[in-house]
Amino acid sequence: MCRGLEALPNTCLERAKGLKARLSSFLDWRLVCYAYKLRKPRLTLEECLTWKESLDKLLSSKHGLYAFRAFLVSEFSEENIAFYLACENYRNTKSAAKLHSKAQRIYNEFIGSEAPREVNIDHETRDITQANMKSPTPTCFDLARYRIYILMEKDCYPRFLRSSAYRDLVSQLAKKNAKAATKKA
Repeated sequence: MCRGLEALPNTCLERAKGLKARLSSFLDWRLVCYAYKLRKPRLTLEECLTWKESLDKLLSSKHGLYAFRAFLVSEFSEENIAFYLACENYRNTKSAAKLHSKAQRIYNEFIGSEAPREVNIDHETRDITQANMKSPTPTCFDLARYRIYILMEKDCYPRFLRSSAYRDLVSQLAKKNAKAATKKA
């Protein structure tokens, strides 16, 4: 039986913390480099700065969604955006025949008691969602989706905007713009 983290030797815990730090810095570097790897359309400073306006602006941008997802992976909370996007996809399902199987997959992956990517929702929301699963409709995950959106908006999104990865990306794009303006002049 698992006795928890306190049963592990301190050297294992320190090694895990070191790996987490290295993984986070790798993902930050990957996020900064991402802007230069895309060919069409390129990420612009203006687009990057619009991400500060709202979480909706960030999520509606292909580049913003990628950057936010990479950030959440580095924070070990990628399940939130994965759940949110799965719910958005589910809401747009036209075929009534597919609703039940898609709903069951989302529930098993993110909501159920043994869910491998369980999202952090309150007990009441979990119960309502479970009750909605008896007869899945396009809106059966709306409350849980809303709770996760609010969690990301209040917690993850501000941390993303303060992250070194986002600040470095803005800085790199600003330097690139300044260099391009100097060449034109």
